[in-house]
Amino acid sequence: MSAAPERDAPLSTGAKVGLSLAGLGVGSLGAFASVVAALVVLLALAGMPLFSVMGGSAEILWMLHPDAAYHHLRFIAPTVLDERFADNPVLVTIPLFTFVGYVLAEAKTPNRLVNTARTVLGWMPGGLAIVCIIASAVFTVLTGGSGVTIIAIGGLLYPALRKQRYTDSFALGVVTTGGSVGLLLPGSIPLLVYALVAHVDFLELFKAVIVPGVLVIVLLSVYAAFVGSRQNIDRDPPQLRPMVKALWEMKWELGIPVLLIVCLGSGVASSFDEAAGIVAFYVVVIEFLVYRDLDWKKDLVRIVKASMSLAGAIILILAMANALMNYVVDQHVPTKVLGFMLQIGIEHKWQFLIVMNLFLLMLGMLMEGFSAILVAVPLIVPFVADLGMRHPDEKMSPFQLAMIFLLNLEIAYCMPPLGLNLFISSFRFNRPISSLYKVVMPFIGILTIGLILVSYVPWYSNVAVAGDVAAAHAKAEKEGAPPRDAWMMECVQEDPTNPQPCSAEDRAKYPGGQMPTPAGAAAGATPDDGTDDAGVDIGCNPDFGPCPTADAGGK
Repeated sequence: MSAAPERDAPLSTGAKVGLSLAGLGVGSLGAFASVVAALVVLLALAGMPLFSVMGGSAEILWMLHPDAAYHHLRFIAPTVLDERFADNPVLVTIPLFTFVGYVLAEAKTPNRLVNTARTVLGWMPGGLAIVCIIASAVFTVLTGGSGVTIIAIGGLLYPALRKQRYTDSFALGVVTTGGSVGLLLPGSIPLLVYALVAHVDFLELFKAVIVPGVLVIVLLSVYAAFVGSRQNIDRDPPQLRPMVKALWEMKWELGIPVLLIVCLGSGVASSFDEAAGIVAFYVVVIEFLVYRDLDWKKDLVRIVKASMSLAGAIILILAMANALMNYVVDQHVPTKVLGFMLQIGIEHKWQFLIVMNLFLLMLGMLMEGFSAILVAVPLIVPFVADLGMRHPDEKMSPFQLAMIFLLNLEIAYCMPPLGLNLFISSFRFNRPISSLYKVVMPFIGILTIGLILVSYVPWYSNVAVAGDVAAAHAKAEKEGAPPRDAWMMECVQEDPTNPQPCSAEDRAKYPGGQMPTPAGAAAGATPDDGTDDAGVDIGCNPDFGPCPTADAGGK
């Protein structure tokens, strides 16, 4: 007969600190802001589903609107059903990539991935630790979650690291941290969600993320090589034949990124969601028919159910977040937050970066990654846009802001006392969570170095898309139109539907983001020049009068 479980296990220090901070925050919110808001936060902390919190908050806020004309639930719908959300290809891509990740996780892909990486890189100093970093990053991209990576890849590599005489603390640190590295690589689901919420072209974002992602992997790999050399870890001799054999065994999985690139580059797929559909079909074929790791009857329906449950939850949360943002925009909440930050003296980029990094770090520890993106992005983007408008030399590209955001999430996942990876690793390896605090600190330090480089050296985030920005400028110049596509990539825009110039030169050339008025236009004349009363370009419509000719007003 088994012993009865302990009923009143003492809380860990991290749990006590977290509960204390949460209680203080809820109490302060109720005392100084709103009892209703405090109640919503309390329900969220108690475990209410996130979509209920966001959708319910949107309903409550509209019902409490100062104007009685807004006391209708229909006001939560516009940003959920409009084309910018409902027609966004990301909504199709997320379920497809989630399904791909589940199939690969259920198959023997983790074993093949680890074996291949170990055979190819095992001869290097710290080779097996580098294998863990790279394999974890790739698997996180494929599955979309650091928790699955820690359980699958960490479970395979932790015993191997210990067998090669790495210290227990280093082995735990590398498997705990490795699960979050893949957030900063093309194809990760948090990257897709960020692109959707921040209105950034996700294909351009996938290009931009390559250099910062490789930078972080290189920094961690250099540290792993240093530890491997210092601890005199044995290395496997490089052997060409085993390397070729291991790569050959994994050739079908290695074809996944190649297929995605070929589909997008050759025009076989006209959009990213179509390419994702082709990749999903390819993965089903190789895992069910080629490798035969999975069985049609036993596994397919089960995997579809599990993956679509997760994908549906993500999309439902996104929909309710858009409903909540409808109210936030209507009440000019970002503008009020901006005014508060200006009042306390935050006026320059370096000041803002410090505050933003601390804010995102705390938010990432307290909230799941998708939730942090949905809550923070609408608050941060307007401030960054205003900062660029007031100080053109301190503007920030949307790609740099995305890299800073995701790197903060990577760090927050591992940060004591409440990092998500700490709880998952504690459960997987049966260790007290407090014992993991010290072992992850060197890796957090490495990630922080990467964050500083990305925050203060824009080149890392912008170099991969610099050619596209130049091409957008050249195309607009050739067409005689404002380079709005280029502005969307050059600096963060408060209103994506009406992008504004980013540089002082473009502001002088395109006042208000529009083509300049011809010098010879008669004062007081109001021809149908394709603009409305506010000077916004609406195009020329011959149904409302004659369109101006090329020399109209010039003679």
